Order: sequence, then C-alpha cells, then structure tokens
Amino acid sequence: MKIERFGIGPIHTNCYLVSNEQTKEAVIIDPAACPDYLISHIKNEEMKLQAILLTHGHFDHIMGIDGFLKEWKVPVLVHEKEEETMNDKNLNHTTVISPDGYTFSGSEYVKDGQKLNFAGYTFEVIYTPGHTVGSCCYYVESGKTLFSGDTLFLESVGRTDFENSRPALMGRSVRERLFILPDDTKVYPGHEDETTIGHERKYNPYI
Repeated sequence: MKIERFGIGPIHTNCYLVSNEQTKEAVIIDPAACPDYLISHIKNEEMKLQAILLTHGHFDHIMGIDGFLKEWKVPVLVHEKEEETMNDKNLNHTTVISPDGYTFSGSEYVKDGQKLNFAGYTFEVIYTPGHTVGSCCYYVESGKTLFSGDTLFLESVGRTDFENSRPALMGRSVRERLFILPDDTKVYPGHEDETTIGHERKYNPYI
C-alpha cells in the first residue's frame, strides 16, 4: 500500500492518495480541492481511481469532489450521520470561502463497522462523533493504518465548538474507538503530521 499526502485547499488539508502499487487501483481521502497537478499525477501514474472517501463534510474536506468526479465517475462515501452536513452550506461552512456555499447530495452513506473493499484493501468504517455528528475514520488493518480526519491529531484532537459538534463524545470516540487499536497503528490525520496510536495513548493531553 502506497500512501501519498497532499496539502491542498484553503487551509492545506491533508488529502491522501492511497494506491496499490501492483494493480494501480487507488482511492482519494478528503479532497479539499482538485488541483491540476494532482489530476496529472494520478493520470501519469496510470492509477485507476475507485472511490472518494470522506471523514466528514466540512468545507476543507469536500471542495474538490466535483473536480475529481469530472475525471472519474466513482462513488463518494461518507458516514450516514453526516448527510445533513453534506447538504447544508451553513453546517459545512463552505460559505466561509464562497458566498453561495457548496453542498453535495450524491454521496453514498456508510455505517459504523462497514467494510469497504477498494484497491485490494479493506477500509473499515469507525464512527467517531465529536468534531461533527457524523465524523468517521477509516482503518486498514492489513496496513496498520488509520485515516483519522479531524478526530485525532498529533497530540491533539479536532475542534468541538461547531454547531453540529458533539463535545461530550469526542473523548469517548478517541478512547473507546481508536485507542483500542494496536500501538503501532500509523495515524494519518486531516491536518498536521502523522502519529501512532501508541504515541497518542501516552502523550495526548486532551484524552
């Protein structure tokens, strides 16, 4: 499994391109924007994009969806509890960067524990409400990898001061859903640098 990180969009969100080096199949996680250089990279590497996975519906994780769908007709997956955020420009805060805002109604909605098979890997949906009501993470057990979105950061956690945040659930989500994973699980967050579950269990001051 090859994981490439691209800092894109208005606040340099971590967008991940996860590919199988043998089959060239790939998925995009949290496309904050759709820069030409990323489109070119995928095409030059002859990758076969299979899906767009969203950890949640805030503007800095979804604004690139339409650009990728123009090039590849693939499913856009997000947790079922995030449907309202995806369809409300005020909840997803897209009005921050565009007066008209942005919504996306074409998502396919996934459930906690659901296993998604793309690029030869199994992405398990872990429901982690807190940052938003429908935030989730994607865990690839075979690769000891977690894509944590804005739930878990390096020695920090996501904000919980938004109108659809669930502050009381953030700590529970991290402790009960993420900290049960193996210590050597590599964590790829929505912002800042990578970390591991073991490091966060020891040093995260918010948990």
